[in-house]
This record gives sequence, C-alpha cells and structure tokens, in this order.
Amino acid sequence: MTPLRRTLVCLIALLAAGAGLRAQGAGQDGEARTRELKAMLSLVDRVAGGHETPNELGLAWLREDYLKAQDRQSYVPFTVTVDPTKVPGGAVTLYWRVVARGGGASGQAAGRARKGSFPYEDLSSAVVTGDAPVPISRSFTVPAGTYDVYVLAREAAAARRTPAPKTAVLAREVVVPDFWNDALSTSSLIVVDRIEAVTAPLSREQKADHPYALGSIEIVPSYRSTFTRGSELSTFMQIYNAATDAAQLPDVVVEFSFFRKDPAGPETFFNRTPPLNLKAGTMESTFSFAAGHQLQTGQAVKLSSFPEGNYRLEIKVTDRIANKALTRDLSFRVGPS
Repeated sequence: MTPLRRTLVCLIALLAAGAGLRAQGAGQDGEARTRELKAMLSLVDRVAGGHETPNELGLAWLREDYLKAQDRQSYVPFTVTVDPTKVPGGAVTLYWRVVARGGGASGQAAGRARKGSFPYEDLSSAVVTGDAPVPISRSFTVPAGTYDVYVLAREAAAARRTPAPKTAVLAREVVVPDFWNDALSTSSLIVVDRIEAVTAPLSREQKADHPYALGSIEIVPSYRSTFTRGSELSTFMQIYNAATDAAQLPDVVVEFSFFRKDPAGPETFFNRTPPLNLKAGTMESTFSFAAGHQLQTGQAVKLSSFPEGNYRLEIKVTDRIANKALTRDLSFRVGPS
C-alpha cells in the first residue's frame, strides 16, 4: 500500500467514524468517501502551494495554546470559528494538517511531504448552529519548532443541500516552544470560563471534541477580553521545569498583581491577591513529578471592585530553589455591569 493510499484509508476510517458523519459513513461506499477526501487533501495542497485561499464558511483562527506533552513534544489545542449562517446543513468536516516550516512552502514540497508523512494531520466533524460564529477546538502534538497549520472546513456530505460543497481553508504560522530544555517555563496563560471534572476516560472521538481535557479536569476557555464588574476573571496555567528539593518537591511562589492602564499616562498599580505557595505542605500528598503530574496555578478574581477601564494582570512565578523567576501578562477590560 502506498503512503498516499495508507493515509487515505486511515482518514476515511476517521471520516466514517466521526460523531457527526456516521450517516455518511454508513450510506456511501468507500470510493465516494475516497473521492471526497482526495478533493479535500488536494485543495489543502494547492493552498500550501500558494494558491488563493477559499473562505465560503467564514472560517477564522481564534487562538492557540501551548502545553507540555510527553516524549519531548508539546501539545497545542487551537480554536477556529465557523459562521453557521453559511452552513445550511449545520455540519462541517474539519481537516487540519501541520507542516514543519520549510516543508510546505510550495506545492512541490507539499507533494514530497505527502509521500512521507506530516508531523500531524487529522480529520473530524462538528455541528455548527445559531447566528454567531461557532468556536471549534481541536489539537495537535509536535516537537518544538515553527510550523504552518492548514485547517480546512467543508460542508459535511450528509448534511449539504447542494452538489457543490462550500469550503474554507486557512493557514496559520505557529511557533511551538521548547518545554524540554530544563529552563523554568509555563504553558500559555488561559482565561477560563469554567473548569469541569472528567469522571471517566475519554474515547478517541471524545478527545478530539474536548482538546482542553487535561487528566481529571477539562478547561472550558473564555474567548473574551472584556468583562463586566459583576463577573470574575479566572485564569489557568501550568508551570514547567521547577527545581526540586530532597523530597523531589518544588518550592514555587506565584504572585498575581493588577495594573490599571491610563490612556493619558503610564499604568499604575491597582491591587494584588495573596501569593500562592506550591511546596511541601501546601500541595496534595499524592503529587509526584515522577508520576507525570504538573504544577498548576490560577485564580478566580471577582471584578466588582475594579472601576471600568483597561487593566494588565501580571503573574510572577518564582522558583525559590533555583532562584529563578519569570512573568506572564494578560490585558483585559472591565466594562459596566
């Protein structure tokens, strides 16, 4: 079996098994699904080769986040949006491909990559309804480096109402950090809408739909930067490569400071919350780096005492054992209640 045929067979299996496309998998023969997928892959190849990017579905990149994975790799959940008013059938097929920078800058290079393999590619389905852009989150795992990410959205065959499916492709450069160089570092700082418990192992299908499920918790990101005074600002972040003591435990202090931005002058200190101490005695007794546990931090801060305006949250992480520190920043606005 050729590499191209092997890729098609694997992706067709995903297409047939997709939660929103089971009817298609059951009602169409393999040749029809092969033609469908070939058309999608060919279109992404053309975009990678510099051809015009179609966007009939209002496809847009919303954000990406970076977290440490296993085997010297990084985990990158990302979110795109689709305009549901342009999807009459209410369902799309989503294909995404990750190409190492330099490996997909031309159609010829894209063809050479296809004969081998890409660092990552996958296929799934999604339901999009309503009047506002719908966020769809997916993920990929790659080593540190610079990549081009191609995302294709196409009207699902089982749901489309015309023979010619509406299609959209976007390209995005991402620079994946190296979390494996032993330097004190953190994941992306994620603004959280809520955190839910994961009570049972997720299937492969469920993992595709829930890329922010991290072990026993699932983060539901917030995509806004303006909050009302009646709401709260919740954040989540993982801390990597902290030094340890003789008991293999860290001693890390996390400080949250807020600064108000004045349009007519420099920013000024507003307030801070009590620091968080991550060390022996303050962490769960079962915590273990050897078991793959990660240091996690974050706070939910009520904004009722914040006057309307623009702010910067500065999070300072200090590794007391290694005598190292770093900061992460988040800009946001507080509007009326």
